[in-house]
Amino acid sequence: MLKPAVCSRELCVFSFYMLGVMSGATDEVATGAEVIDLLVAMCRAALQSSRKSIIFQPYPSVVDPNNPKTLAFSPKRKSYDRLQRALDGILLIRTMAQGSYSETKKQMDKIDPLAHPLLQWILASNRSHIVKLPLNKQLKFMHTPHQFLLISSPPSKEARFQTARKLYGSTFAFHGSHIENWHSILRKGLVNASYTKFQLHGAAYGRGIYLSPISSISFGYSGENRIFSEILNPSGFHNSKSSLLFDPYFLTYFLSLFLQSRNLNCVALCEVITSKDLQKHGNIWVCPVSDHVCTRFLFVYENGQVGDMHINTQEAQIQKEILQVFDSKPR
Repeated sequence: MLKPAVCSRELCVFSFYMLGVMSGATDEVATGAEVIDLLVAMCRAALQSSRKSIIFQPYPSVVDPNNPKTLAFSPKRKSYDRLQRALDGILLIRTMAQGSYSETKKQMDKIDPLAHPLLQWILASNRSHIVKLPLNKQLKFMHTPHQFLLISSPPSKEARFQTARKLYGSTFAFHGSHIENWHSILRKGLVNASYTKFQLHGAAYGRGIYLSPISSISFGYSGENRIFSEILNPSGFHNSKSSLLFDPYFLTYFLSLFLQSRNLNCVALCEVITSKDLQKHGNIWVCPVSDHVCTRFLFVYENGQVGDMHINTQEAQIQKEILQVFDSKPR
């Protein structure tokens, strides 16, 4: 499981590096490889977006391993080209699930000395506690093996949400957003982007976060993004005899677990506070209070596939299935 970070100031970044705090994030590789695969995909999508100057937030703060008193990547001195090269140097994260982590790190360091520090930042900066749902816990009606449960949102937002939930109660609704936006959403939470530079679609019903109890509406806003593609490359692994990567039986199972496509869509199932602030216009809901919406599930689709277009979160059976999974989450 990935643990949320708590500080992004430069002083914290240097302190974390000197104390070895950020290195702990990569201890999760063996058990959270599929989640890391997702985080890298979202980072890549944001970085390669034509809107990256707007939506690629936060920009990495990474200490230079060759000069620990300076930052190799800093929001104050952005270099998208150099960041792209470092991201390209991150080998298939999925290989870490069964291989030696130290050996994989060595391979990354040979390709680009900033690849591994960038990977550490991608993991440590994630402020949402995410787990991949096992097959027996997945919501079958969503029709994708790539289902993720967000056990908690960014800490401060989660605390405010829980306070409001006790007062007003909550329900579930879908939210569609392009895959490139999720790098920021996972670290800051969903925000009211209406009439700001972050707005991509219209706001026909005024300011707020747009949701719907009907899946087809949110699928329409999830978009398509032909960005993330990773291909198994034997040339990157010199000691392949000890690796399961080249066992054809293992590959069949292995490739079903990880994202393979250039074309990724992502739709979220959110928990929303049912206060008087929530405006319902038929199947279009608008919540003007950002703290009243928390992402609880992420469903990722490849090659333009989508789940059931007729799911209504307000139907009793659907609510029951959602709550069975959500209420069984680790505490």
